[in-house]
Parts: sequence; structure tokens; C-alpha cells
Amino acid sequence: MAACRAGDTLVVTKLDRLARSLSDARDIADELTAKGVVLSLGGSTHDPTDPVGRLLFNVLGMVAEFEADLIRMRTREGMAIAKAKGRLKGKQAKLSKTQRKLLLMLHDAGEHTQAELAELFQVSRTTVYRELQRRSA
Repeated sequence: MAACRAGDTLVVTKLDRLARSLSDARDIADELTAKGVVLSLGGSTHDPTDPVGRLLFNVLGMVAEFEADLIRMRTREGMAIAKAKGRLKGKQAKLSKTQRKLLLMLHDAGEHTQAELAELFQVSRTTVYRELQRRSA
């Protein structure tokens, strides 16, 4: 939007790609109108200075915000159902509990560097550092 000048047309495929909320969309439309930029949504041009164009823009904005709210609601519901069934676990640990114990034991013995431990367990050094930090936390 910063590159838009008077007489330009800003082309957006969907309104939810331009703004996150209806108030945000209105602010952007006002800014574009002040710059003299025409807004094209999904192939149709909307003139925010015209009352009908302003009405259509607001209606499209409300529908886009409604769709986003529905998606968020369904995502939360799906996550709650998965959590209740025990399927929502997040990212899986790289090391099993047994491997973690062995890693900590080998580190405490002081015979291996973190790079060597990472190679032994076929993980990154960052994973080794993270496991060591978890123990101290």
C-alpha cells in the first residue's frame, strides 16, 4: 500500500487478504480514498466515495470477518475434541525417556561433548542443549 499513488488500482483477490477486521478494512479504504487509489476486490472495482460502493465494501467486510470468526470457532472446537480424545499432543519429542536418561548420564560423566552426544543420538546439538536446559529448569 505504501507504493500506491493517485490513479493506481490496488488489486486484492479476497478482502480477508487485505484486512483482519471490518474496522481495519474501513481504515485501509479511507487511506486508499485519501490517496486517490481505486480498490479492486475479486475482479470488481469498488469506489468508496460512492454510497453504493461504500455499502458493498462494508457488506463484503462483514462477510469476510464472519468467515474468519467461523474458521477460528471451528478450529477451537476441533482442538477441544482432539484434546478430549487424547489426540492433541503437539510436537513429538526427539528423544524417548530412556534416551533422555542415557544422554543426561553420559553428559554428567563428562566424557563426551555436546556435539558427540548429538551424533550418538542422531539429533542436532540444539536438541542436546535443550534437554540439558530442561533438566536444570
